[in-house]
This record gives sequence, C-alpha cells and structure tokens, in this order.
Amino acid sequence: MRVNYLDLSKTIASLTEGETDEVALMATVTCEVHHSDDRFHWTGFYRVTEPELLKIGPYQGGHGCLKIPFSRGVCGAAARTGAVQLVADVDAFPGHIACASSTRSELVLPVKNATGQVIAVFDIDSDLPDAFTQEDATELTQILDTTFAR
Repeated sequence: MRVNYLDLSKTIASLTEGETDEVALMATVTCEVHHSDDRFHWTGFYRVTEPELLKIGPYQGGHGCLKIPFSRGVCGAAARTGAVQLVADVDAFPGHIACASSTRSELVLPVKNATGQVIAVFDIDSDLPDAFTQEDATELTQILDTTFAR
C-alpha cells in the first residue's frame, strides 16, 4: 500500500481542526501517517524539550531512543539545521543512531511552529533501503506546516 497524500492531508486536517495541543496533534499525525503506507515501519516525533535536546514524543512502532542530542544522528541533524534529512542508507550517514537494528532508510522532517522555530522533528524509519522519495519529503512537510505552523 502506497500513501495517497491528498487523502492523508484531508484526513489529518479534518481530525485536527481546531486542536491546538501539540501532543494531541503529534499523536494524530503519527497514527495517520504510520498506517498510510507499508514502507513506514517506525513513525513518530522527537520534541525539543530543552536547548539542543530532543525527547521522544508520540510514536508508532517498536521502542525509540528516549533522548537524542542535536549533535547526533539523523534526527539531530534535522533539528540542528532545520532541513529535511532524506537518508537512503542509514549505515552511510555519519553518526547515525541505531535505535532499531532493522532500519535501513530514514526520512526526518523538522517541525516548525508559526514563528518558524523548530519545536520537534518527525521521524519515519523503514526496514527497506532507499524507501523514501523527494515527493514524500515535500508532501509530509506540507502536512506538518499546515498542522503545526497555523
């Protein structure tokens, strides 16, 4: 099953309309995205809870890392730079943190609030190599912007 981004976007917008609580929004986005595509084996948020530190937020899949400093891994790079990280082969990413040994590729998107501040990262892991496309990055960024930067 491949994600239909138009349907996914409409569903998330409908479910989150009027909601302002970030954790509730994160939980809803995680659930909908995780179940939208067979490539998505771990899906969730790491929240900025103090300067230069991410802590696990709502997620679906096996256990995730509890804390990730901005200085480490794919999630840290997304938080530090504010840029999407599209990683075809996690073993080739310097400093990759293996929260799950089965992960082969990863897509991490910065989540920004209405003022443009990074408040979290949205992490999707796949057990398949080179599982993610630029379309995934573009469409998911739009969903996150619509949901969190209102």
